Amino acid sequence: MLAVLTGLGLSAAAGLNAYIPMLLVGLLARYSDLVRLPAEFGWLTNGWVLTGLGLLLTAEVILDKVPVVDSANDAVQTLVRPAAGGAVFAATDAAGRLDHSAFMHDNPWIGWGLGIVVALLVHSTKAAVRPVVNAGTLGTGAPVVSAAEDALSLGMSVLAVLAPVVALLLVALLAFAALRLLRRRRRRRAAARA
Repeated sequence: MLAVLTGLGLSAAAGLNAYIPMLLVGLLARYSDLVRLPAEFGWLTNGWVLTGLGLLLTAEVILDKVPVVDSANDAVQTLVRPAAGGAVFAATDAAGRLDHSAFMHDNPWIGWGLGIVVALLVHSTKAAVRPVVNAGTLGTGAPVVSAAEDALSLGMSVLAVLAPVVALLLVALLAFAALRLLRRRRRRRAAARA
């Protein structure tokens, strides 16, 4: 069960920033015993791949701090973040070895699917909230919110590996907060129309 929680936590983190959980998993698999990757994901520990992920992370961190550019980046990341979510879920062996389940071993696509859906939900929420923050703060909130998202993605990634139950609770709290924020936004729109 912990393997699934790790996969879900990493997938949620990928919804905020695709490269943080992928880089963390690759580094941990290469330099520690905390993460063991299946053979088909051995490429994630390659030095060139890790360097490329580091460069992509640097670009993402910079682009996401600039108002308007962050929304264009989110549009591009609509394909990248869910794919990264599926990859980190499957790469952490959560999909293939769910409590040594023969069903999950025979159907590895379920892990990919769960990771994609979780990352897409988190990404969609982020992409919907960010323009509201930018408009409400005249762009000054973009760097602050982006830095918070990056820190949250890193923290959630680390927790997903070290304390997956805590990571799941964090994901649940974030989902609750996002729903409340979206409901509040709908009420304001309805009040403005009336």
